[in-house]
Amino acid sequence: MAVMSRGANVPLTREIPGLKHLVIGVAWNAGAEPVLQDNLVMAAILCNESNKALSAEHFVFFNQLTSPDLSVSQIEKALAGDQEQVEIDLPDVPPEVSRIAFVLYVNEGTAARRTLGQLRQLSVAVRDATDNRELVRSENLAPALSAETALVLAEVYRNRSDWKFKVVGEGYASGIAGIASDYGLPL
Repeated sequence: MAVMSRGANVPLTREIPGLKHLVIGVAWNAGAEPVLQDNLVMAAILCNESNKALSAEHFVFFNQLTSPDLSVSQIEKALAGDQEQVEIDLPDVPPEVSRIAFVLYVNEGTAARRTLGQLRQLSVAVRDATDNRELVRSENLAPALSAETALVLAEVYRNRSDWKFKVVGEGYASGIAGIASDYGLPL
């Protein structure tokens, strides 16, 4: 298993010919912050070449468990130590999708103000969905966070006929509203 830093990318399908099904998982440790632990949400955004969501239906999260084409879906019960996971069926991803961004945000419904800077540990991993084998994992993204309430964790993107994975680690103090604005999603 390789540990990747922010900005690093790796070719998935070129390095592993025949790789068709991925699981992207996020693991975190909120320490003694149960309100934060209970209000973190992972989501996937299916984007076009301009890095904008194809539509509001292409935002996969707890209220919309699959993309319209069923190529990306939230896994009901995460495995292997992850808190949340999303599965991708690469051959079924529509050709107009050039990248799938994975985000984590503090749900705006929390009564007390919480930030991702309170996390002790945060990482994102890629697994082969056929055997749950971990292929790569990001470094701990938590130490670089402070007032952010949302974060673009990583992305899986097309590179010619292959798929690559990139650790992003870009935070937003404006929460999910900032991500929605950047990705053209209505809230």
